[in-house]
Order: sequence, then structure tokens, then C-alpha cells
Amino acid sequence: MSRYRRSQYESRHGDRYGSRYRDEGDEQWGQAAGIIGVLVITFGVLATIKAKLGLSWPATALLTLGTLIALGYLAWRVRTLVLRLWAPPSAAVSAATAADAPKEAEDTVPAHPKLTSALTKAGAIGRDEIIRDEDVTVEPLPSGLGTVYDFLMPEGRTHKHVDKQLGEVAGMFNVSRLQVKLETSRQSERHVRLLVLNQPPFSVPFPTPSKAEIRTFAGVPLGHEVTGQLGGVKTFDKASLLIGGMTQMGKTTLVNGLITCLLIAYEDFDLYLLDGKLCGLTKFEPIAVRYEASDDPAVLESMLDELNGRVAKRYTKLQDAIRNRQSAPKFKPVFFIIDEAADFFTDDGTKAGIALVARNEDKARSLVAKSLESGISTVMLTQRPAKEAIPVKVRDQFLYRMCLYVASAGGAKVALGDSYFETVAPIHPSLLDPDIKGQGVLFANGVSSLLRGFNFSDEFIWGVVDEVADRRKKVLSEAPVSPLKRAIQIMEERGVKFMPTSELAPALGVTETDPTEAGKELSKLLGVSAHRGTKGVRGYRLADLTAAAMSGV
Repeated sequence: MSRYRRSQYESRHGDRYGSRYRDEGDEQWGQAAGIIGVLVITFGVLATIKAKLGLSWPATALLTLGTLIALGYLAWRVRTLVLRLWAPPSAAVSAATAADAPKEAEDTVPAHPKLTSALTKAGAIGRDEIIRDEDVTVEPLPSGLGTVYDFLMPEGRTHKHVDKQLGEVAGMFNVSRLQVKLETSRQSERHVRLLVLNQPPFSVPFPTPSKAEIRTFAGVPLGHEVTGQLGGVKTFDKASLLIGGMTQMGKTTLVNGLITCLLIAYEDFDLYLLDGKLCGLTKFEPIAVRYEASDDPAVLESMLDELNGRVAKRYTKLQDAIRNRQSAPKFKPVFFIIDEAADFFTDDGTKAGIALVARNEDKARSLVAKSLESGISTVMLTQRPAKEAIPVKVRDQFLYRMCLYVASAGGAKVALGDSYFETVAPIHPSLLDPDIKGQGVLFANGVSSLLRGFNFSDEFIWGVVDEVADRRKKVLSEAPVSPLKRAIQIMEERGVKFMPTSELAPALGVTETDPTEAGKELSKLLGVSAHRGTKGVRGYRLADLTAAAMSGV
């Protein structure tokens, strides 16, 4: 840069830039001076050697170069000798080499090509990681339904890495999310079982199970799994079930199948039915302790009072057993099933209606929460899985959840729980095919399963109900004589299903003439509350008396 241009540059940009150029010039002069100094010293050394030895300039240069090479070689030999003396024993070297050997050997282990490629592209494992072929077991499903891959994730990876990318993994296998199922192990976080179906779930219906298959199932079946095996819950002891889903998705068919399986699996239990659909559960009326076809919240309150009363009696027996250091009594299982449950938590806008619904919320929460130790389970169904459909303090008490097709994540959370989508391998109910009725996501014991409920024929259900009714009649006929049994015989002999208190009381030897007092005495004698029939006449139904005779506490 010329002096003129440099002065103009400094005038525009200030002294800071001018100082930089002055510094660069000083540095160049310093380097040049250093080189000149080295050359002068070198020439001086060579001149001194030449003068001492009397050699020519070429000979002096060669001698100096040879001497430097010899000194360099001597230094290398000394360094080698020192390192050899201070080196560790050969055994330690062998151990260090062996420590590195597994990694090198691991790098040469064959990879499972399909799983490694799919999980790498899906982002479940890194590009420098593999699924070892020797850690993979491939199990084809019968009838060509699909394949199960049982494998270990690479070190540093767990099943959670597959879970987070399960949709992408399904895409790598060219199937939908519903066609893959992830199973984990309680023994190892790295262990994964991945089911991959060849076609969408339930594309082909599975055959209805036989009574023998239902009886031998380890628990209570609710439907078929995607593999065709029976699926359900291990027990309804100390557990209740909430079922949600949009209308016409098969909830009533599902619960009819559930009751049928309960009748086959449990054989002897008490059944309370509140049929909010008015005819959805009618098939089981002959064997129900109490059957009500109504959408009146007052009817729900009446049944909740009756069941909470049974809970109180059972807890009294439990307390007495503990006080007397006796074994806990075994209670007869009780199932309370409510169809269209949301209707019973909707008030009519009046002050009395609002108060009634508020009482039902408290009583329902108490029943579901406190009845578990006493063997009373509740099953609620609702076609309106919205936040206000089932009160939060009620639905939070359900251990088992099931959701059929819904259109939104909000509806799924109401049925399955607010934190459902944070669980392991959740299944979004909105992905279900609404044209396949009765299929839903069951969330039980922290595991999600896709099931399709059984669609039993009417003839099969009627046959099961008749078997239970005949079995109960036989037990009743062999029971000792009691006022309750006598009342049943009187009504059967007269061929009536309802008898007013004014007629039944004298037939059982009640001599009280005052109708109110006679009713109290008869109710105490039978242990059953009177029913208000048509036209307001109080009396007793044959179905109620029969159920009470078969029922325990």
C-alpha cells in the first residue's frame, strides 16, 4: 500500500487501523533481522571450525552435517533405551490389549439387517449402532398374521427409544401404527418384543370363543387381541372398569359379552343393572338382583344407597374378623353395571335436580373407591366421553379403562386418563377404524392392548342366562324354609310376578291391621324393601324376592 493511500485509509478509519499496519511492518522487520542473525552465527561457527582444522569450505560443511546426524542418532538410541527400561511388563500390555478386544470383536459381530435398518432410519438407534443378529429371535404368527421380533437394544439404549419412535418404526415396516405392538420386560430395559401385523387389526373376524375357552382363560376375557388370542383382565377383584366411546361404536355389545363371560367365569355373583339405554341389558334381567330400565338420576341414587349399604355391612364383618383375629371373610362378588352413565350425572336445571346429581357424584365416588375391599365392582359406560360427562372425582377411581373410537384426544383422555399418552406405547383411539364395531383400547395395569369385544349371538346369551337361572332355582329349592322362601312359593303358586303388601302380609301370618305397621313388619320379616308398583301400590316383585334369596350380604 502506497504512503498516500495508507494516509488516506488512516484518515477515514482512524488510528486503530493505522496502528495495525504499523505493527505488521514491525513484525516483518523483526523476522528479517532474526534470519540475518542466524545466518551470521552459522557462518561464524563454520569459519571457526575451518580455521581450527584447516579444511576447505565444502569439507567443513560436510563434517558439521555428519556430526549433527551422528548426535541425532545417539540421542534416538538413548531415548529408546530409557523407554524400554521404564516400559510396563508384557502381561500388563496383554491385559490392556485384551480390554480393547471386546469392542473390536463387537464391531465385527453380524448385525440383523432388517431390524438394524428399520430402527436406524426411524431414529431409535444411532447410525453407528447395530441390533446384533445373535440377540434376535423371529417368531412367525400362525395363519400368516404377522411376525414377532424379540431382541435386545444396543448398550446405552432401552425400549423407551423404540417407544418414542413407534410410529416411525411402523412406517419402516410399511404398516400403520395399529399394526405394531411394543412389549417390554421387567427383567431388562433393553429387552423388546415387537409385534408387526401383515394387515390392519381385525380385518378378518375371529371365531366366537367356547365356554371351555372362557373358563380356562386366566382371568376375565373382554375380547380378542389382534393375534386372535383371548384378551382381558386378570381379575375384577378390587377393580372397576370405565368404558367410553362415541355412539354406535359397539359399547353395549361389548358389555353384553362381558356379562356373559362373567356368568361363565364366575358362575355365582350378584348382578345389579341400570339400563340407561332402556333395552340394552334386558337379556340379563331374569338373573339380576335388581334391574332398572331408566335414565332417572333418582333411580341411580336408590341403587347407590342399596349397594353402599351392602358395602357398610361387609366392612363391619371385616372389622369384626380383624378384632377377633380371624381370617377375612370371603364375600360373594357383586357387579354394578350402568349403561349410558353420563345421563345420570346430568341435572334438569332445577334446584332439586342439581342437588340430586351432586349427591349421586358423592355416592358413586364412595362406591367405586370404597367397595373394592368388599368385592363390589362397578362398570360404567358412556357415549359422551367429554370432561363434564362423568365427574372427575368419579372417573379417577377406576383402575381399568377402555376407550372405543373417539374423534379427539380430549375424548380419549376422559376415558383413559389425563396422563394416558405419557404411558408406555399408548394407542390413540382416534386411529381405530370406526367401521369395525366393538374394538377399543384397554388400559389395565399400565399396559395398553387393542381388543375387539365378543359379539355373542342372542341364542348363546339366552342359553347362558337359562343355565344360571336353572342353577339358582335348584339351590333355592334345596334351601331351608324361611319367610322369604315361603313368599316366593306363594307368588309362584298364584302365578303372579307382583303382590301388594296388603295381600302378602296376611299370607305370611302378619296380623297387624295398620297398613304402615304391617308393611314395616313384613319388610323386616323378608329382609327386602317394598317396591312401589304401577298406580303407586306398594308390594313385592317375584324377581326381587328370588334375587334376595340367592344373594348373600
